[in-house]
Amino acid sequence: MAEHYLQRHLTPAVLAEQRRTYGRAQPVPDAAGPDALGPKEAAFIAARDSFYIASLTEDGAPYIQHRGGPVGVLRLLDAHTLAFDDFGGNRQLLTVGHLSKDPRVALFLMDYPARRRLKIDGDAISLPAPESAPGSGPDQVERVIHIRVSAYDWNCPQHITPRYSEAEWRARRLS
Repeated sequence: MAEHYLQRHLTPAVLAEQRRTYGRAQPVPDAAGPDALGPKEAAFIAARDSFYIASLTEDGAPYIQHRGGPVGVLRLLDAHTLAFDDFGGNRQLLTVGHLSKDPRVALFLMDYPARRRLKIDGDAISLPAPESAPGSGPDQVERVIHIRVSAYDWNCPQHITPRYSEAEWRARRLS
């Protein structure tokens, strides 16, 4: 488990609730800086074909959106930076608009068949698409979102229901 994630999320209110419910609170780890994504996280991220991204409106309301594409839709640029191409969609630009006022995001990556999930906190910025970006029309890359990772954590698989994509189901049936 990455220590900075717990340092960020074990707030005084959370610790008070732990004490009220369980009679004690877990210790808050010392974490000197942002959590670095390692080889295990890099492999997990590279294998995903979708993820969820949460952003905040200007008045602090949470907003969550699904992003999908081919395997590797979310790319690891280095141990502290992720990126994904943002394609033309419903033209609402909710996440991009939110990022212009508050860069904080949370990502939620699921591997339903293996019952694993990875949560990532960071700050995101919307950058213009490179001239060489592929696609046309709704498949046109409109921008690239870079996320500076500040913290991550792996979740317990206890209540994850296994689900399979069509390709995963076919592969499972053939094996």
